Amino acid sequence: MSRPPIYKRVLLKVSGEALMGDRDYGLDIAVLKGIAEDIRDVAALGVEICMVIGGGNIFRGVAGASAGMDRTQADGMGMLATVMNALAMQNWLEKLGVTTRVQSAIPMASLAEPFIRRRAMRHMEKGRVVIFAAGTGNPFFTTDTAAALRAAEMGCDALLKGTQVDGVYSADPRKNPLAERYTTITYLDVLSRDLAVMDAAAISLARENKLPIVVFNIHEPGAFTAVMQGEGKFTTVVDP
Repeated sequence: MSRPPIYKRVLLKVSGEALMGDRDYGLDIAVLKGIAEDIRDVAALGVEICMVIGGGNIFRGVAGASAGMDRTQADGMGMLATVMNALAMQNWLEKLGVTTRVQSAIPMASLAEPFIRRRAMRHMEKGRVVIFAAGTGNPFFTTDTAAALRAAEMGCDALLKGTQVDGVYSADPRKNPLAERYTTITYLDVLSRDLAVMDAAAISLARENKLPIVVFNIHEPGAFTAVMQGEGKFTTVVDP
């Protein structure tokens, strides 16, 4: 018998890069399907789920700006990339029988609903997975910040960050085998040690709203389900 979930309502943040698999850019269908299967299994536990997906696998605004583009224009392109990823995730979730809604911070009525907080909450109460696209709708804000903002707006119990590694480390464990892995760590320690969890605005927003951040490996099959049951490897960022 499966253990009951430790959180009732969560926001899952997945980077665009996590959808690339072994590619240099774009979408890996096998990765998309695997993540969608994990989300389906967690939804089956009765957990209310919303998502924010980055767009770095298609276009990253900061990179465009560093190459000479206007930052506002570049970020606009990055926001559109997140919409493409949201629609791809919606496709695979619905193939698995999971009812979803995509809500965009930028109006595009033929593709997605506009972001309306109360409507999004109602969708989640009905068991639908809501995917928030186009970040906050504003330039100069990352999808990490959008994730923390939407999680706070939705009254989520936790923000789950699906990454390429199984938690927060003192250094990149893929480059430094001696890196220390933390089971729990405080928001201030993440900021003061400049650990690559989420950007500073997202960490501060989560701390202000007492929103735990749970970091785990999104590529490990069943990891999302395990984390929701308090099992497996993950790091929780929270005040002591």
